[in-house]
Amino acid sequence: MAVFTEISFTQAQALMMRLGLGALRALRGIEGGIENTNYFASTERGEFVLTVFERLGFDQLPYYLCLMQHLAAHGLPVPAPVADPALTPLAPAARPPLIVPVNAPCEFVLTLAGKPAAVVQRLEGRSVLAPTAAHCAALGRLMARMHWAGRDFPRIQPNLRSLAWWNETAPVVRPYLDAQQAALLQSELAYQNHIAQSSAYAALPRGPVHADLFRDNAMFAQDEGGVPQLTGVFDFYFAGTDTWLFDLAVALNDWTLDPSTGREDPSRAAALLQAYEAVRPLQAAERALLPAMLRAGALRFWISRLWDFHLPRAAAMLKPHDPRQFERVLRERVQHSQDARSLLAPA
Repeated sequence: MAVFTEISFTQAQALMMRLGLGALRALRGIEGGIENTNYFASTERGEFVLTVFERLGFDQLPYYLCLMQHLAAHGLPVPAPVADPALTPLAPAARPPLIVPVNAPCEFVLTLAGKPAAVVQRLEGRSVLAPTAAHCAALGRLMARMHWAGRDFPRIQPNLRSLAWWNETAPVVRPYLDAQQAALLQSELAYQNHIAQSSAYAALPRGPVHADLFRDNAMFAQDEGGVPQLTGVFDFYFAGTDTWLFDLAVALNDWTLDPSTGREDPSRAAALLQAYEAVRPLQAAERALLPAMLRAGALRFWISRLWDFHLPRAAAMLKPHDPRQFERVLRERVQHSQDARSLLAPA
């Protein structure tokens, strides 16, 4: 959400008019995040988010944007992308029975400043950076609904930040680590490669996952009684086909931990897990591998934050995240590897 590509008011105005969204009234760059350029765009027709993609290509974006449309069409609070009237949707009759090629045409992939772009509806509410058990329960219920809804999504694209990327990126960031950090990175990578080759891992259910559902990627409002209401989740641009358990682990590692220590709040963790299982009960293989996937989620974000912190790209308003947060999380997850199972509801 940093601004890498400066978009002028005139450029954005022309795009909004072409999309049938009316005249542009205001355009403001969004601070925070490190992957894409994002602007809030206010038009005659409403509030939108304009994204210019800095790393993702035209062939990759149909998966993300069509997944968002798919989930929104299933009644989930996900920002629906805006279609370009000049692009022809993939005709239903042309679709194979079970799967659509990942890079098949997509009417939601736009072009701006020579780069791929998208416009999506802006969600109401605000992010809650100090969530309670009630916030975590709402998130757990929605994640389970999203996983169920994604079962008939016809595109498949691997999670591009999964194990293969960790193995590829670890040697790049290792020179920036001290001896203890390098040892932790090496040992955890070996462990995760071992887990990935196991029969238990092969048995885990899979489908489209968000893979980055941190607390700043969800919006909440309060009802008249002060009860938090989850108004939506966004930023699906790390989504991919992966295990649902990994997606759950990524959320648990953010929503239920103290960022300064990496320690888990058992009440928030139990609320999220039990709310998730009320919609989609975990299978035996998932229960067994939850500790390993919590470690995997911590490793993934430690590596990516090391990469972004030590090898940053030039951008306006860029503020890389401190990688030490997920180093602490990983150390805690390794030390208390089996504690997560106690938070699960009885099978």
